[in-house]
Amino acid sequence: MAGIFARIATIFRAKADKALDRAEDPRETLDYSYQRQLELLQKVRRGVADVATSRKRVEIQANQLNGEVDKLTLSAQRALEANREDLAREALTRKSGLQQQLADLQTQHAALQGEEEKLVRASTRLQAKVDAFRTRKETIKATYSAAEAQTRINEAFTGISEEMGDVGLAIQRAEDKTLQMQARASAVDELLASGALEDPTGTYKDDITRELDSLASTSQVENELAAMKAQLSLGSGPAQPQAEIGPGSVQTPARPDQGYAQPTAPGYAPTPAEGGDQGGYQPPAVDEPQAPQGGQQA
Repeated sequence: MAGIFARIATIFRAKADKALDRAEDPRETLDYSYQRQLELLQKVRRGVADVATSRKRVEIQANQLNGEVDKLTLSAQRALEANREDLAREALTRKSGLQQQLADLQTQHAALQGEEEKLVRASTRLQAKVDAFRTRKETIKATYSAAEAQTRINEAFTGISEEMGDVGLAIQRAEDKTLQMQARASAVDELLASGALEDPTGTYKDDITRELDSLASTSQVENELAAMKAQLSLGSGPAQPQAEIGPGSVQTPARPDQGYAQPTAPGYAPTPAEGGDQGGYQPPAVDEPQAPQGGQQA
């Protein structure tokens, strides 16, 4: 049972350590360490100030005792001059006690002065370490920021990042929908063309209707083109030689598709079937002259 609890505790610590590692930012950790070092340096400086204050207080007390010793010495001399040996002895006794206190103060002063010097040296060394750590900290933070930016850029280019992954999925969905709509439109067009679906508006025509309309349009264009060519030929065509005709015959004008003028009989008018405005032109037949009696040719 104890082994199970130990394993659970180990797993919990491992999970917590991994979660903390993901949440930890080296730049924030460095800033926190630098702040702690500044606080320690400030404490050392306050300690130096406290030791210096104590030393100064001991110096002031020693100066006061020195003044008291001097006064007692002067009092003893005056007592002896006044034949008061007892007063002189009392003054010297007090002087001896003050000198003992003064010696103790001098010892304390020396100890405090030595401690102050140690703290000053420690403060100087700590200040140098803090300055070096600050420089190192800024260098590490700049390097980490550059590496982080480069990583994000590379992830953006390779599509590994979550943002680019979402964009890629959106593009893929848009392409799928576009292909689906194109396929649906093609299927509807095929059904309309085959006649399986009817266009209620009447604007859609099947393949046969489109072919018939195309043939009709082509025929109309060809007729108009032939009429324009005929007008141009009548207006600017060269003069054609006229055939010899007999008396009383009438010469008909040349058609655009004929290179000569065909003589016709008087009062003859071509019918549409013979080459009028409808269709091609057919010249009328002319009777050949008969051979005279007696076997002679004309």
